[in-house]
Amino acid sequence: MNKKGLTISMIFQAESANYGAGYGNLGVLKKMTRGDLKEYSYISRQAIRYNIIKELEWDNTPVEAQGSANATVVQFAPTATIKDYPEIDLFGYMKTSKGLDGGALTRNAVVRLSNAIALEPYKGDTDYLTNMGLAKRKGVNNNIAESEIQMSYYAYTITIDLDRVGIDGDIQISNKEKTERVINLLNVVEYLYRDIRGRRETLAPVFIIGGVYDRKNPFFEHRLKVKENKLVQEPITEILEDETLKENTLIGLLNGIFSNDEEIKSNLKPESVHQVFKELKNQVQTYYETN
Repeated sequence: MNKKGLTISMIFQAESANYGAGYGNLGVLKKMTRGDLKEYSYISRQAIRYNIIKELEWDNTPVEAQGSANATVVQFAPTATIKDYPEIDLFGYMKTSKGLDGGALTRNAVVRLSNAIALEPYKGDTDYLTNMGLAKRKGVNNNIAESEIQMSYYAYTITIDLDRVGIDGDIQISNKEKTERVINLLNVVEYLYRDIRGRRETLAPVFIIGGVYDRKNPFFEHRLKVKENKLVQEPITEILEDETLKENTLIGLLNGIFSNDEEIKSNLKPESVHQVFKELKNQVQTYYETN
């Protein structure tokens, strides 16, 4: 089987979609500091994985608690295999059991996610939350909580080792099932959402770039930038100077989002976001039909 990698980098727009450990009555966004000493909120890859698995309804892989009472960890059950559970096929596993030689079995993830990092810095915005309605019903004092908030563009990358899907030692599923698993994943990513603090935030991309390549490299990771509501095109066009890379790259744009839409259309010749996902799914199907 040819060793092919699918990679897509995407931009979406969302509000306050991942919180870390707060303190007192303050809810704190997950953030990181970049070289410009500004803070950028992010949505962790674990959070994105959680939402993908929930939407796919793949969150039924059996798990077990391993270890002593003071050091217990929850891991996938040793009896769970990739044949029956797509979650551990695509996202990997670690299983430990006294009956396993060496004590552990591992499978590296076939699908890898990056954190979704904000493309605009956090500027200290906060929201005050109250339970005024309930407090009035009871005639008691109202409690006030504070929460950091940010509306921003975010960028993240997904990579898939197509040649490793459905293969784990002596276990191998059919190419038809491999196709269905990857296509189902792409279907969810196209319209991904995240429920958080009473809101449903869409993580559906407004810009996407990528394709199926011989080299398993996330070519466009950390290359997507937005400045003053304009997509920065220079890093993209420079990467696409490689003609072999360019001919295998798909680009999709949701109209009416960026201020430089017409310039993007002139320089990058994008299709619709939906059309890119449609072509990616066709390429996945062709790959497994011919290998």
